[in-house]
Amino acid sequence: MKALTLGPEGTYSHRAARAVADEVEFVESVTAIVEGVAGGEYDRGVVPIENSIEGSVTESLDALADRNVAVVKELVTPIRHALLAQNSEFELIASHPQALAQCRDYLDREYPSAATEAVASTARGVERAREDPSIAAIGHPDNAGDDLQVLAEDIQDRTSNSTRFVVLAPETERSEAGGKTSLIIYPNVDYPGLLLEMLEPFAERDINLSRLESRPSGERLGDYVFHVDIAGGLYEDRTKAALEEIREIAKNGWVRVLGSYDTEHVLG
Repeated sequence: MKALTLGPEGTYSHRAARAVADEVEFVESVTAIVEGVAGGEYDRGVVPIENSIEGSVTESLDALADRNVAVVKELVTPIRHALLAQNSEFELIASHPQALAQCRDYLDREYPSAATEAVASTARGVERAREDPSIAAIGHPDNAGDDLQVLAEDIQDRTSNSTRFVVLAPETERSEAGGKTSLIIYPNVDYPGLLLEMLEPFAERDINLSRLESRPSGERLGDYVFHVDIAGGLYEDRTKAALEEIREIAKNGWVRVLGSYDTEHVLG
């Protein structure tokens, strides 16, 4: 099975993707991953969806709202950040924006004068550090190889730092089996009590919402798309009944059901 994920080789996304595919290819945007799966070029895509420190990955949410794919599995992996460089004297720290944010307290405390630069991935930052002795990187300690020093390990601001990835498949592979379901709801209306009305079908059936997030629809200011994760499978009668009500509420817009799936924990 061939999977597409964020590259280059050595990213946390790559580590997650190896849990579901023997062959992994790389791009540098989540949108390209979703497009590759939606277009049938790849069997699977692996994208980060949420970090325990920095929250949701908005590019992933927006890409999933724009294209038809299925979510067939959730991967949760611990994130271990290390500071990597050719030597202890450097001027710039390069890494993915989320990694920089997850280590903000450490960097402010230990390297207050160092500049930071956001790059496409942690692995891309490591490449920059290999090319330039004035640049350090934040990445997994195993990425140091023979040419970089591990100056410090576990520099993330919280030891419980972990990231959720979702495994994407073509829409035809959407499953009703699993303990968790993801939905995207675009009501295309706005009135007092709308959000409460969307929550009630789940609450009345004792369905727990594990995530609720809004993103701008792009249609007009103040217009939103809602991303919802529920603790329930599409095979359950209560979930089917709740969805029927949600579709009625969003009859002027749309409801995208990404599918039901289970969670697997993967070592980083």
